[in-house]
Amino acid sequence: MSTTDAFLAGLGLPGTASAPSGLLDLLSLAAVVLDDSGRIVFWSPQAEELFGYTAEEALGTFAGRLLVDEQHLETVIELFTRVMESGQRWAGSFPVLHRDGSTRLVEFRNMRLQDDHGGYYALGIATDQATLQRVERDLALSIRLVSQSPIGLGVMDTELRYVLVNPVLARVDGLPADEQVGRAVSEALPFANEDSIESDMRRVLATGIPLLDRFVVGRAPDDTGQDHAWSVSFYRLEDPGGQVLGLATSVVDVTEQHRAATDAARARHRLALVADASVRVGTTLDLQQTARELAEVCVPQVADVATVDVLDSILHGHRSSGDAVGAARFRALAVVSAHPTVATRAVDPTGDYAQYDASRLITQCVNTRRPVLKTDVTGQDLRRVARDDECAALLAAAGVHSYLAVPLIARGEVIGAVGLMRADNPRPFDEDDVVLAGELAARAAVCIDNARLFQSQRHAALTLQRSLLPQRPADQLGLKITTRYQPAGATSEIGGDWFDVIPLADDKTALVIGDVMGSGIDAAATMGQLRTATRTLTQLDLDPADVLHNLDRATAGIEHTIATCAYAVFNPHDGTCDISLAGHLPPVLMRPGRTPELLDLPTGAPLGVGGVPFSTTRLGLTPGDQLVLYTDGLVETRDQAIDDRLDLLLSLLAGPHRDLEETCDLLLRALRRPGDHDDVALLIARLPAAEPGDPRPTGSPAAEPGDPQPTGSPGAG
Repeated sequence: MSTTDAFLAGLGLPGTASAPSGLLDLLSLAAVVLDDSGRIVFWSPQAEELFGYTAEEALGTFAGRLLVDEQHLETVIELFTRVMESGQRWAGSFPVLHRDGSTRLVEFRNMRLQDDHGGYYALGIATDQATLQRVERDLALSIRLVSQSPIGLGVMDTELRYVLVNPVLARVDGLPADEQVGRAVSEALPFANEDSIESDMRRVLATGIPLLDRFVVGRAPDDTGQDHAWSVSFYRLEDPGGQVLGLATSVVDVTEQHRAATDAARARHRLALVADASVRVGTTLDLQQTARELAEVCVPQVADVATVDVLDSILHGHRSSGDAVGAARFRALAVVSAHPTVATRAVDPTGDYAQYDASRLITQCVNTRRPVLKTDVTGQDLRRVARDDECAALLAAAGVHSYLAVPLIARGEVIGAVGLMRADNPRPFDEDDVVLAGELAARAAVCIDNARLFQSQRHAALTLQRSLLPQRPADQLGLKITTRYQPAGATSEIGGDWFDVIPLADDKTALVIGDVMGSGIDAAATMGQLRTATRTLTQLDLDPADVLHNLDRATAGIEHTIATCAYAVFNPHDGTCDISLAGHLPPVLMRPGRTPELLDLPTGAPLGVGGVPFSTTRLGLTPGDQLVLYTDGLVETRDQAIDDRLDLLLSLLAGPHRDLEETCDLLLRALRRPGDHDDVALLIARLPAAEPGDPRPTGSPAAEPGDPQPTGSPGAG
């Protein structure tokens, strides 16, 4: 390494010539030195390029004669003399003769030099004026663009320290431009993810691949009330020779577009949530399930904790006469949280009743029929939400910071309220949330009210049904009897099934089971009419087929009524049982030591069809035999064939010996499902086993055990 190279290396500078780069290379500055007489004593390669003369041609000649037109020579000599005598510099443009005979305007900077012997020289630095003007114009344009641009612009060196910041970027960063110069970008960025931003910058510096329109969000220093959004781009800066100079960045404020997009996204989310609620809320007519569905729609999309409460007065059918005032009594229907939290312990448990005075927020909500919004709740607010002060402390511990109550209004009547709380979600409820919660409540309120009405109707139908059914029948002579009634598990589908055990003359017993098609109060009322008619007909000591014939005529007089029925009369003296069916499923006969079987009986037509005769079949029963009568709700389902279900019934009855109560429990438990859409009546009669020494019932051969035998003539059609 040469001494010069070693010196440059010590300064951290390259020791060898580099490729042309930078502004000086772009201007291609020429250097010319004249002695005190005006002769050329130094001629740079750039001078040869600018003026066209080689060093051999220029050195030693008078510059004025070589480069200046005759008409300008006197002026040039005068300027040269002034510089040499006064030492003052001269700058300006001057027409110069090129070797090819053309004239060019050249920009000069002239100054006097002095050597160590006291001699004087003139140094001229020159460049093509057109090139200089272009560079100056470009530079002026760049400066104006940077300083006056509505876009934030900045330039950083290779260490990512600011070297230039325009006023817009200074406002974004919240620091004056002169204070930002020299700072690292990480010290000035307002973006929340500055580490990721700096990583992107270094990648652009390393690869040269620009990063365009990166979307970032942050809080501007001069606006602490809300977030801003910016579109940020990075570009690597290089000189004409490819040397990396640093990084340029452009920052565009897109807050308005971001807010518009956010508002549009929230609107889409609101519509999607409302549409989702239309599907998810009201899937059943169960009151508590419907309320829970509403709460689940609200969590976590709207709130961290949601409660649904209805007015106790509404549950009891009391309608308000106008705007309510004062205290209100509520029943809690649902409490749902996005995650386990002590806040759920601070509200009323599901199913509980609570009396709240007029100061409570939920009471204000239902009394005024308007939402109650507490953007930032206070301790006093929490005491007006929770059951008591201890529960208010639980809400505070859970971090509840915002509360919203929205009335449930159906058919113009306030029926309750939805309570919403935010704890983990840092954003307080705002007016948009009030609108969204109101839309959800408005749609769900009708579903909840429908469920309430159906529950009321179900309760009325069930009450009527149970009042019309007989009390637990007593055992009859020669028979032990157990009965069950189970209402439908779904909504108000109750009312059509019945059973009856009717003592007759001569110690006989009539066993009746039937099913009025339809549900609700109408079916229950019709069932009561048919049961009364049946009891009346039994007193005439008619054949079972004749009883059904008369019931058929009575049913035809009840508009839009169809019913099935099984009617049997047991005679304990001879062990016979006469049975007739009206469109009903066949009973099951169980004999000790034998497989249970469905009785092969003429089915007949349902009551109310008319014109179809009924037949009576006689069975011979012995001690220990059991007769199982049931309605179709026990075995019919919507997804299984009836034959498969009847086979399952027989297999259940084929198990070990059980008492009658255990048999009923088994059948209802194994064959019924939650939410079944039909009610069930079940009647099981057993002939007690003969005690030692007791005479066995005797009678005609028809009374002996064996296959069912028709008896008597068919009932009139």
